[in-house]
Amino acid sequence: MSEARIRWISGPVLRAVTQDVFHVYEAVAVGPSALLGEVIKLGPDEFVAQIYEDTTGLKPGDSVAGTGQPLSIPLGPGILGTICDGLLRPLEAADGPFFRPGARSRSARRFSFEPTVLAGDRVRPGQPIGKVATLRPQLCLVPPDAAPGIVQWAAPPGEYSDAEPICRLEQPGGASREITLAHPWPVRQPRPVSQRLPIAGPMITGQRILDTLFPVGRGSRAALPGGFGTGKTILQQALAKWCDADVIIYVGCGERGNEMSEVLDELPKLPDPRSGRPLMERTVIIANTSNMPVAAREASIYTAITVAEYFRDQGLHVALMADSTSRWAEALREVSGRLGELPGEAGYPAYLSSRLAQFYERAGRVSTLAGAEGSVTIIGAISPPAGDFTEPVTMHTRRCVRTFWALDRGRAQARFYPAIHPLQSYSADAAPLARWWQAQGNPDWSAQRKRLLELLEAQVRLERMARIVGKDALPPAQQLTLLCADLVNEAVLRQSSYSDSDRYCSPQRQTQILNVVIRFIDLAHGAVAAGVHPDRIGDLPICRTLQRIGEEFGEAHIAQIRDLWKELDSEFSGLPHERTDAR
Repeated sequence: MSEARIRWISGPVLRAVTQDVFHVYEAVAVGPSALLGEVIKLGPDEFVAQIYEDTTGLKPGDSVAGTGQPLSIPLGPGILGTICDGLLRPLEAADGPFFRPGARSRSARRFSFEPTVLAGDRVRPGQPIGKVATLRPQLCLVPPDAAPGIVQWAAPPGEYSDAEPICRLEQPGGASREITLAHPWPVRQPRPVSQRLPIAGPMITGQRILDTLFPVGRGSRAALPGGFGTGKTILQQALAKWCDADVIIYVGCGERGNEMSEVLDELPKLPDPRSGRPLMERTVIIANTSNMPVAAREASIYTAITVAEYFRDQGLHVALMADSTSRWAEALREVSGRLGELPGEAGYPAYLSSRLAQFYERAGRVSTLAGAEGSVTIIGAISPPAGDFTEPVTMHTRRCVRTFWALDRGRAQARFYPAIHPLQSYSADAAPLARWWQAQGNPDWSAQRKRLLELLEAQVRLERMARIVGKDALPPAQQLTLLCADLVNEAVLRQSSYSDSDRYCSPQRQTQILNVVIRFIDLAHGAVAAGVHPDRIGDLPICRTLQRIGEEFGEAHIAQIRDLWKELDSEFSGLPHERTDAR
């Protein structure tokens, strides 16, 4: 075992002198409490390490022991349904409000295991060798770093801890390897896959403004930037509850303690709309508040994505909610400053963009080593200071993601939720997802989406003009544009997470709402062209019905939305006659 002595220490960063061999990213045990750390820089006779726990009490001369292994976390069936810290230690094992320095914990639970292989079977890395009965069924996999081998022995059905052997493999050269329910994996190393697959379908969020205007593909990457109070956490909780992912990973990276406590209190209580059971049964929460060691904040992001890849390798679709990557970047900046590195823009290290890219590129839709299809979709929240989207973290993130959901403070202050600005947001996944929407019965989805965005863009331009000359001075066609844009905002874009009927909107209901709103716009333009004043159109009863279509027509009333077409045609057919009588 390699050993060194601390020469200098500042917060989470230390320098140690040694004559032994250490490696970059090697995990180390520091001081008498064996605090967990990681080598991040090597010199001729010294190295720099960052510590993931509180370094109070460490001093020059304390020992630093190398483990010979990279920083790793144990991946096993006990992860699902737990609340952990940034090093994947279950919070229920903590001594008081914080973990005891140097504490390590493994799951003390026992799991019901049923083998799916027999002695003599040939297995390969990533292949399932058994099933584990937990809150939701899981697979026990041959570790991806294992060599192909022949099963010498498989444990009979029964209950086992995650450290007990459940299979023994004979590997090339005559060596044997025991497989347990849990296996370690380096957090900074992506887990291997058989093949990366292109985007084929959306991750349905149940939010109309996202699925209709700015969809995110399953296995894609999305950014959610917004200033304080714009609704990032509420929106991420709504996505966690309603998105069609099999497993939810929620990582609170450097968030305020009171906000994180709300998440820890509320998220486990949310019911799963699929099963009616607690949503926590298919969720992993990684909590790392701002008062925890800063280096652990930097590691928590990699811990979360490694856990997500573990479930992806079981053929599951995983959604990772990171809140927020700005706090993670601030941790990079603090550690970089203690290292004396040359700062980049806004004091962030020069490698900020590459670290962001390394994180987001671990998302994807893949064919696993076992041949199943799995995916990891990353939704990273950003907290730009004063809502400035030109700051470095937001700008570099835009290069890494395909979908950008920009939260707007003005909309949030007007109580318009989700407070996503339709003209500052975009989705590069919209084009490849058009075929999926066509298969769902909406062949005009791309054209309708484009039309709504053009209408909202015209609204901004005309409102600027109306503030100068007054709305009544605008031509009737332009007044109608403002009327239709307001209807789109109310009927399509506004959606309350607290509404029992409208907190989730299925693709089928979204299609019907979109079709009837587009039909209204077409009929309204025809009426104005025939000489009807836009005020007359705005006074129609059907207009008020459409403004509350999400609230009044829930998932059980999709067929009634189609019936609104008859009301539309009936009310608009009477407009020219009423206009003639009035004249």
